Amino acid sequence: MKIEKIYEEKYILGYLQDRNLTKQYKKSKKNILSWMHTGNRLKYREPKQERIIYFRINRQFRALCRLVENKKLVVFDIDKHQK
Repeated sequence: MKIEKIYEEKYILGYLQDRNLTKQYKKSKKNILSWMHTGNRLKYREPKQERIIYFRINRQFRALCRLVENKKLVVFDIDKHQK
């Protein structure tokens, strides 16, 4: 799946700034857009019927997004990924 553009909801950038994740998020975003996302693979979250895609920002945080028009991602949440 080739992604052309990644959009964020309004509150996402503030959330990233509060947690000092802006630089890591921009790097992940750039890697996905340039199709060099070895550590930032796009994966579907279970259950797959909801069609929520996520990618890794760092070891702790994931960006949750939805696919729009088959080429654009809209980030709607940042999730703490804990095992």
